[in-house]
Amino acid sequence: MRRSTAPYSTWYNGGLRTVTYFHNMTGILTEIIGSPTPLPIPLIAARQLPTGDEPFPVAPQLWHYAQSIAYEQTNNRAMLDYASRNRTTLLYDVYVMGKRSIENAKKDSWTITPKRIDALEEAAAAAAPPAGGRGARGGAAAAAGAPTGGPGGPGGRGAGLPAGLYDKVLHDPAHRDPRGYVLPSDQPDFPTAVKFANALMKSGVTIERATAAFDADGKHYPAGSLFIDCAQAYRPQILDMMEPQDHPNDFAYPGAPPTRPYDTTGWTLSYQMGVKADRMFTAVTGPFEPIKTDLAAPPAGTISGPAKTAGYLVSHEYNDAYTLTNRLLKASVPVYWLKQPIKAGSAELAAGALWIPYSKAAHDLIETAAKDLGINAFAVATAPVGDALQLHTPRIGLFDTYGGSMPAGWTRWLFEQFEFPYTLVYPQQLDAGNLNASFDSLVFADGTFPNLAAPAPSPDAPVPVGPQLGGDAPRFQAQPAPDTIPEEFRSHLGRVTAEKTLPQIKAFVEAGGTVLTIGSSSRIYRSMALPVQDAITEVVKGKEQAVPPERFYIPGSLIKAQVDNTQPLAYGVPSSVDVFFDNSPAFKADPDAAIHGLQTVAWYGQGNLLDSGWAWGQTYLNDSIAIAQANVGKGKVLLLGPEVAFRGQPHGTFKFLFNGVLYGGATPTTLK
Repeated sequence: MRRSTAPYSTWYNGGLRTVTYFHNMTGILTEIIGSPTPLPIPLIAARQLPTGDEPFPVAPQLWHYAQSIAYEQTNNRAMLDYASRNRTTLLYDVYVMGKRSIENAKKDSWTITPKRIDALEEAAAAAAPPAGGRGARGGAAAAAGAPTGGPGGPGGRGAGLPAGLYDKVLHDPAHRDPRGYVLPSDQPDFPTAVKFANALMKSGVTIERATAAFDADGKHYPAGSLFIDCAQAYRPQILDMMEPQDHPNDFAYPGAPPTRPYDTTGWTLSYQMGVKADRMFTAVTGPFEPIKTDLAAPPAGTISGPAKTAGYLVSHEYNDAYTLTNRLLKASVPVYWLKQPIKAGSAELAAGALWIPYSKAAHDLIETAAKDLGINAFAVATAPVGDALQLHTPRIGLFDTYGGSMPAGWTRWLFEQFEFPYTLVYPQQLDAGNLNASFDSLVFADGTFPNLAAPAPSPDAPVPVGPQLGGDAPRFQAQPAPDTIPEEFRSHLGRVTAEKTLPQIKAFVEAGGTVLTIGSSSRIYRSMALPVQDAITEVVKGKEQAVPPERFYIPGSLIKAQVDNTQPLAYGVPSSVDVFFDNSPAFKADPDAAIHGLQTVAWYGQGNLLDSGWAWGQTYLNDSIAIAQANVGKGKVLLLGPEVAFRGQPHGTFKFLFNGVLYGGATPTTLK
């Protein structure tokens, strides 16, 4: 069985099969049906006729696991045999691909994408003479997708479009590929840009560092800036991590449901990580030296200001400021978020800047963070005054299910990278109540909070675990009988229910707790009667219903959102940010939402929102809410519609999660 017989397209660069393509190698994925339990193969008439993608039909039979293993062994041996007999050709081809990548980066070159083909057809339609005019057959007709020409055309394929449009449109200088990229060292969160560079270095890309200031393409860059020269063998990997993916509108026929991709469709890592990178379209020379260590380290930060200080200010724009915050709180050092912008030397720090009163412990921890994390701190002679939030060591309860949820697992990993303390929470503990005694915040990762508005499953039904693609399509795993598993795991069993769990969650919030939901788990708004509704709806025959995928479909893409970064949940986030959207929820506010304390933190604006991937019917998102805060009693529910922590990749949106769990236990105060 080959590609066309799979229920999905093979568009994806996230696996060992495909990432090898971007490194001038061969990648092959084989998947065989089978499990330890024998499976019956039914007789299906259409599957007995050989095709190019299914050349060897399988007769009906009882399929045993040993057959699956034999198939895989045969595949592997065949590939090894082929490679051994053609090793010279294969190795030479690897060399040629690398050589061509280097050559392409030293001249103007272009990548042709579906959007450029759309531009070509639009240009052809605009250039076509009026109907019936001379040449219309090869112009407007072709642009409209109609058959053109006759057997006299090249290769018998018809007249085609005017040849001059090839260079004019597909080789438009405005759309040529960059020859390199500069990552300025003076961008707000350069330590995260260094992490991005390390991700490229781990995949074999060479990165250079500027030993002095330099100029390129009319811009001035400080020392320490990073340069990525595309003239190297792994140029395709560089472009794939730096440039937007342009997924075609993939439908089997007009009006058909979308052909679902294997995984995500837009993953541009520089966009996900919020890295500022300037494209270079001419050869760049400068005081560069290759980074020869396995990983790059951010340049050491500085502590500027008077020697005798009242304390320190740190920008909220650093992701690693959360690591510093957690270290300070662990050492019982006071930390505050300032609610108003503040001047620090020549720098203007936005709302949310960290204020750390002076102490020997504070100084030592900040000094270490400056050296190891690359964070700059500003010492000030006079303590700031005004409204602030005092932070406390967060008591985070991260919800998980028996067998483990993948998104919860990634969230665990993320908390550990930034030194957040957390406790795993399972349904039985939620049902027991008294949650405020143990937690300030409860976090529900994507796919972990069920749709309680749907009919309740039977006691024997499988429980959802793992990621949910599309929000309402969980993977299932049956609940085992308690006496069949080790005693230490029995407390993990159970499910979130409307009868037992929901009242305890409501009581937790009303008493001052914070519930933070990500992705599809934000459907909690339905169960808690929050003043929002699903925004991706339409009215059909007088009834409001969800828009079907034939008209709205955004699988794993990067969408531009606007942000109110004066709110604590968005401190440190730029006013516009790429969010990872995987058929994620989007909201619209009820008419009286503001009276009930709803605050819009991030939203989708007008026009083209897609930055990388595939967004069919994206206008349904226009003016909808991406992230919101709803106040309930003394507490709050934070609805994070997009997947802000997806697989530990979107560093540009981690702040929504990290701010949320710190905000949950923060105390409003006034500094005097």
